[in-house]
Amino acid sequence: MTVERKRRLRRCQLSVPGSDQRKMAKAIQSAADFVFLDLEDAVAPSAKVAARDQVIAALHAEGWGKKTRAVRINDLRTEWAYEDIIRVVEAAHAVLDVIIIPKVMGPEDVRWVATLLAQIERKLKIPPRIGLEALIEEVEAMIAVEAIAQSSPRLEALIFGMGDYSGSQGVRTRSIGGDVSYPGDIWYYQRSKVVIAARAARIDAIDGPFGNFKDGDGYREECRRAMILGCVGKWAIHPSQIAIAQEVYSPRPEDVAYARRVVDTYAKALAEGAGAVTIDGRMVDAASLRIHQRVLDMAELIGP
Repeated sequence: MTVERKRRLRRCQLSVPGSDQRKMAKAIQSAADFVFLDLEDAVAPSAKVAARDQVIAALHAEGWGKKTRAVRINDLRTEWAYEDIIRVVEAAHAVLDVIIIPKVMGPEDVRWVATLLAQIERKLKIPPRIGLEALIEEVEAMIAVEAIAQSSPRLEALIFGMGDYSGSQGVRTRSIGGDVSYPGDIWYYQRSKVVIAARAARIDAIDGPFGNFKDGDGYREECRRAMILGCVGKWAIHPSQIAIAQEVYSPRPEDVAYARRVVDTYAKALAEGAGAVTIDGRMVDAASLRIHQRVLDMAELIGP
């Protein structure tokens, strides 16, 4: 069976503990594009097994609307991961869109999850519909990120998880997501490498969390930096961050109008035998056309 990679809106991926029913209920009713119920870092070891049933119930709850429903499983090197997949997928495969794999070390980790998913689907006699996202949060993963990006047709996105990555590389940060004492963007290299690997594999790149949810300006700046480099969205750890991420990662109406004008004008020029045109004093050719087409693609995903 083949898996058709689905395009999803990922401007804001909201994280919520899989052991907290109240927070999950609020997340389901939120305006986020994508909500993932966390079985990993946000759940205490003593609560991990029970949290699976809470997550399954939340996935089946009403009120999700068009949101993507996702679950972050535990680290594959723990005793919980394989049963996270089996229990949640067997009970909620019809309402589960994406599994997030934390602490991916290499392409074999993604392939292992994809293989287990395929086995469950064969057992249940259901079509393959669940996608994967891989968290890049270890130095080993950063070295292997190109191979990870190409590892499985199920893989839809790479996520740069700068929290655990800071510990892995030994980066001294004051909080998850940034450090004002460092000149410039402390994550420029890592973000760029993850985005390049993702784009080469034709999948999305997502920026990870920003720990101080009371610092809206700081979160906005980190959204902007990641967006400029090519990320299509960012994690939110608190509902207050949702609107900021969605604003930054949504093209402005004037940008959409200009992009449509560029695409239409260039198409007309090509039909007349020209290879480039000038619009408002700016040259537009095939290379710049790709940039404007991405704006239109995002606008189409967002919808009216």
